[in-house]
Amino acid sequence: MKINPATDMLGVVDVQPTFMPGGELPVPDGDTVVPTVNRLLRHFPSAFATQDWHPPGHSSFASAHPGHAPGDMIEMDYGPQILWPDHAIQNSAGASLHPALDQSRISLIIRKGFHPGIDSYSAFRENDHRCSTGLAGWLRARSVERLFLCGLAADFCVAWSAEDAIAAGFETIVIEDATRAIAMPLPGGGDSAERARARLAALGVRFLQTNHLES
Repeated sequence: MKINPATDMLGVVDVQPTFMPGGELPVPDGDTVVPTVNRLLRHFPSAFATQDWHPPGHSSFASAHPGHAPGDMIEMDYGPQILWPDHAIQNSAGASLHPALDQSRISLIIRKGFHPGIDSYSAFRENDHRCSTGLAGWLRARSVERLFLCGLAADFCVAWSAEDAIAAGFETIVIEDATRAIAMPLPGGGDSAERARARLAALGVRFLQTNHLES
């Protein structure tokens, strides 16, 4: 697939040490995406990145809910919420973009999850589905029509971003070898990675490998 620099954009989702081995919420092999993402960035004149950016005591943390543990599901005002270990704390080393990530072509960084009472997976809006990040308007102002997504985690922040990108009218492609998934086991069988991929495919999201792209 040939990249059109006038209408294509790469989105780099949450490539942060907090989501990598040794971090607070490690995605298996999460660190291995960094060199692949850097190779992808060379195909695009401009890209955006997202950064999970939680205040201490965020409502999505299990530690904020006595008697609960990471992985528990609770009901928030905006719907079901998985509880996570404390992670991506603002101004911590784990919350920074990975130091080996090439940021020379990243022209926008969106910090999400900074509202204490609302979690945020998608690059486009908070989990309440009302608070917008403004990304859709930023992309349209740059005549973007097709969005390529990579990063962490494939079954949460990448998947929710892809879902919202489709809803916003962008052709959306997930670069599979530049993502890694948590693959959380789910009731009824299967895991979060399988469910997310099936959901996105049904919406029209395409899945490619980096070697399918050319600039």
